[in-house]
Amino acid sequence: MNKISKYFAAILLTGALLMPFAQGFAGNKDRSGQAGASELLINPWARSSGWGGANVAHVKGLEGLFGNVAGTAHTKGTELIFSNTQWLQGSEISINTFGLTQKMGESGVIGLGIMSMNFGDIPITTEDLPEGGIGNFNPSYMNINLSYAKAFSSSIYGGINIKVVSEVISDVSAQGIAIDAGIQYLTGPRENVRFGITLRNVGPTMKFSGDGLSIRTLLPGQESSFTVEQRSADFELPTQLALGASYDFYIAEMHRLTLAGNFISNSFNQDQFIGGIEYELKSYLMLRAGYAYEDGITKKAERTTAFTGPSAGFTVAVPLDKEKGSSIAIDYSYRATDPFSGTHSIGARINL
Repeated sequence: MNKISKYFAAILLTGALLMPFAQGFAGNKDRSGQAGASELLINPWARSSGWGGANVAHVKGLEGLFGNVAGTAHTKGTELIFSNTQWLQGSEISINTFGLTQKMGESGVIGLGIMSMNFGDIPITTEDLPEGGIGNFNPSYMNINLSYAKAFSSSIYGGINIKVVSEVISDVSAQGIAIDAGIQYLTGPRENVRFGITLRNVGPTMKFSGDGLSIRTLLPGQESSFTVEQRSADFELPTQLALGASYDFYIAEMHRLTLAGNFISNSFNQDQFIGGIEYELKSYLMLRAGYAYEDGITKKAERTTAFTGPSAGFTVAVPLDKEKGSSIAIDYSYRATDPFSGTHSIGARINL
């Protein structure tokens, strides 16, 4: 009991330390659209996005790079994922993601994740040629994640994730750094009760710069032209604080049913309540669904996001070595949107 009390005290202390951030970053509709680097809010992984990201407390392995970096500490050996997301089907935006986690020593896990967004070819236009016809450009958005997580005991897991953010077009670019931190606490007779807390996307402001912000002009009374550079305003990162809990029900040793829920405090968007459910059959088949609620989401005229709330997905896994727990799996998720035809993600997962 003394150990459990200490663990709960540690979690309560961490929550108390992070609550000032929650108050400072609480959702405010008047600040919507004022942050940049909104790609940091995109979950590129098919398994966790299938139940709306409700698994802050339950996420295990590589997908913790987005949901809660503490979850990467559950990696037993090596985990690799290749994922493709058709973002807002019909917008021609695709996201390719690769990730790797590797256990180091008895309890440490290092992780690497790379997410790249492809917007397709966009026509170059000018004041003289507003219809284009002089070529195309392709914006390049990339996030690189480097993480370390550790199992501090059989019940306490924690981790930190450093993100390098890059946004580039042909003549303007911005780079920045963000940090995630999170913990998970497991308890119950079969570690079936879980709690999680994570703070995401904390970092300095970013700013665009480049030749695209410069123009050649003539000053009155001068024959020579001068280069005038316009200064771009700084923008903040979309910081989030997420609190979650989950409970596993085990039925006849072959079935698992998990209920999970999150509260997410957004700095520049509406706060969200997310609920999810996942069913597992002997690690071979998983079915999941979720719903993300925020103010106004049920009314089209008041909705501030393209997502309408529901999500669903499944996983099919094939074991390779039962003793080592190695397997290969295919994950799929769908997130409903209006407009567009939803967001589809599919991933291939290898556990060694």
